[in-house]
Amino acid sequence: MMDEETIVGIDIGTTKICTLIARFEEDGTYRILGVGIEPSRGMRKGIITDLQQTINDIAKSLEKAQRSSGYEITSALVSIAGSHVSSINSRGAVGITNGIVSQVDINRALEAAQVVAIPHDREVLHVIQRGFTVDGQDGISQPLGLHGYRLEVETHIITASSASVENIRHCVETAGVKVKAFVLNPLASAEVVLTETERQLGVMVCDIGGGTTDLAVYINNNVWHTTVIAVGGDLITSDIAHGLRLSLPDAEKVKINYGHAREAQVDPREIFSIRSFGEEEPVEFKRCDLAYIIEARMEEIFQFVLQEIKRSGYDGLLPAGAVLTGGASLMPGIRELASDVLGLPVRVAQPDDLNGLVDQLYSPAYSTSVGLLNWAGILTRTARQPTRARGIPPIGLWERAKDLVKRFLPQ
Repeated sequence: MMDEETIVGIDIGTTKICTLIARFEEDGTYRILGVGIEPSRGMRKGIITDLQQTINDIAKSLEKAQRSSGYEITSALVSIAGSHVSSINSRGAVGITNGIVSQVDINRALEAAQVVAIPHDREVLHVIQRGFTVDGQDGISQPLGLHGYRLEVETHIITASSASVENIRHCVETAGVKVKAFVLNPLASAEVVLTETERQLGVMVCDIGGGTTDLAVYINNNVWHTTVIAVGGDLITSDIAHGLRLSLPDAEKVKINYGHAREAQVDPREIFSIRSFGEEEPVEFKRCDLAYIIEARMEEIFQFVLQEIKRSGYDGLLPAGAVLTGGASLMPGIRELASDVLGLPVRVAQPDDLNGLVDQLYSPAYSTSVGLLNWAGILTRTARQPTRARGIPPIGLWERAKDLVKRFLPQ
């Protein structure tokens, strides 16, 4: 059975479901004990299209993770994405009790910020603190213990369709696991692919998955904007299938084995063979023709990303550029293409410094999966820590825990 030292994350995506089980080590890190990866056949663009198939796929992923770890999973953090996810900014203000900001005052300010018109069919996933103002002095990241009379907080509130959330919850709980909390994909990925310097300067996480492209903008170490774009790597596979007249499984293999995001970087003499519809023997295709198909779709995806960043108003506040992750970011040439379209410095990132059963996890495709463990671990440790006088958290090994709770409050 699981104990308080065991943490679990379930990443439910369009192309795969990944369950990870980890256990805390004495030095404060965690060791991955169990991995369960199963193809996802009941999801499309972050939305469940086949309920029973998704339940079965989750159950198989859980079984693999439990078998490899020897633990029985009872609860987990679960990833979520999809075009149904949206966000708004809101402010809340309260009077400071006894003239010194306490955690109770911060919680009251956050509650006041949540008093906004959210439709009845939507559910709050995260309330993210962007900054505080005490008696008119803004730019305060942590007001705990400060003297003053009026406390204001600026928040970024992420909501999702209640029906979509409940459908995912139903699938996970039918498979025998309680959902502790939902975490938006790019927020989980950011925990393992961003540096503190990037967070502080201004950076965008771009998680390109099978069905969606998930964005999160970090400025001054806080989340300023999030969105989910309903296009991803599956659309590229579909284009290849139509262009080369292949089945979707064959198109996916061609994309992985021969794909390139920049036609100009491919030798026009390079060819590959595969049997297309209506042909008895394998047909030869030029790899540059394949790259032409991929580049056109990838460029369109990054144009959508650029439009979203410009719409948010933060396009001029990202000196650290963009960090690409997710399975589609493995495509050769994608960094150069993204940099040309976005006009920003770009790097591709993946989880690192992992312990345990990690051979499969050193890939951008598993950034969200590993990020869920970071969330689960930090929140578990934080909940266990005592507080000092006036509610000031102790400083030590789990300083990052304070930073995470300061930034994110999953509901």
